[in-house]
Amino acid sequence: MLAPNKTTKVYDQVIEQIKSKIKSGEIKKGDRLPSEREMAESIGVSRTSVREAIRALEVVGLVESKQGAGNYIKTNFDNSLFEPLSVMFMLQESSVKEMYDLRETLELQCAKLSAENIEDNELALLTAIVDRMYIAGSEEESLELDIKFHYLIAKASRNVLLINVLDVISQLMDEFIQKSRMQILHEGNTKESLLEIHENLLRALKCRDESKVCNAMKEHFNLIRKSYGYDN
Repeated sequence: MLAPNKTTKVYDQVIEQIKSKIKSGEIKKGDRLPSEREMAESIGVSRTSVREAIRALEVVGLVESKQGAGNYIKTNFDNSLFEPLSVMFMLQESSVKEMYDLRETLELQCAKLSAENIEDNELALLTAIVDRMYIAGSEEESLELDIKFHYLIAKASRNVLLINVLDVISQLMDEFIQKSRMQILHEGNTKESLLEIHENLLRALKCRDESKVCNAMKEHFNLIRKSYGYDN
């Protein structure tokens, strides 16, 4: 039995034990957690404290409760980061520029990794997206294609943590991405100039040239910076 640590909240001890088992490999994705009674006895706490800990882990998206079957470590964490991070950004009153800077940093790193890891079928999908951009019938369709284009590049990085965090940022910034396109066009840039930037990025990815990919992505973000006056 683990001795309760009186300097921390009781349910924190339960969370720490679960985290320790995950770190050691004793518990993996999809595994069933010990019963509330088993965990309460092993740590020396009440079952109420165990339930509080399990509820906290459900809120952050680590654990899911299955009626009549117990509590399990989730197998899919695609949306697990969204609520905690979005609340954190709101509480800290993060500015649009701060989120933009974070998104740029993450997306540049994803692009760098994608230059090495992107596969032929993904390049074909990106090519098809750019082709559709040329014939898009509305700005709404162009925006949707733009988002898909950048998501595919991020996915090709093969870094799950980067992809998940960037996905959270992108969800929080959907409106900003739309405004970015409108602001760029308003500043005298044509739709063709935006397409050219995406073409340059696609060509660099096809060459699998890390330096060219990073430069092309920087060109894209520099255009946004300039249109918003962030380049000063």
